[in-house]
Amino acid sequence: MPTPTKGPRLGGSPAHERMMLANLATSLFRHGKIKTTETKAKRLRPLAEQLITKAKRGDLHSRRRVLTVVRDKDVVFELFDQIAPRFANRPGGYTRIVKTGPRKGDNAPMAIIELVEELVVAAPTPAKADRKAAAQQDKVEALAGADETPAARSDDQDAEPPVSASGDTDTGATQDAPAGEGDSKA
Repeated sequence: MPTPTKGPRLGGSPAHERMMLANLATSLFRHGKIKTTETKAKRLRPLAEQLITKAKRGDLHSRRRVLTVVRDKDVVFELFDQIAPRFANRPGGYTRIVKTGPRKGDNAPMAIIELVEELVVAAPTPAKADRKAAAQQDKVEALAGADETPAARSDDQDAEPPVSASGDTDTGATQDAPAGEGDSKA
């Protein structure tokens, strides 16, 4: 559990601060990212991480605990059914804070807090012996392909058709007419 903050609150009272953080968390889960001051983003991060961890459990007690903070049932449904499954394999670190420039009106430092993308599990790399076998197989295939001569290949498309001894290029059937129409002489 995070340690209580010392010093002035974000709002006027502790109750106002809790409600402000609850509204920020609701907006974060609804939109995926929000732009706010750095101080509010840093105070929101532990709360949002705790809510996502509770949503990952998925039981009724966790849902009721989240509903005490996030009052919007649609957002809680989205949190439990869409956001939490994205982070099923991730042990923590569900949010990211990116600092942006100062705000135009009062020069307050601004930041964007956003939900990180789901953890993509990379395919396991093959073992060293498997890589050696695959490399050896590639070498064998490359050498087999280099030994073929162009004359030995039968799938050459540029090759001319064979010429008969009489000099005819026609191989028996006429080229213009389909088989059966031009062959009748009777």
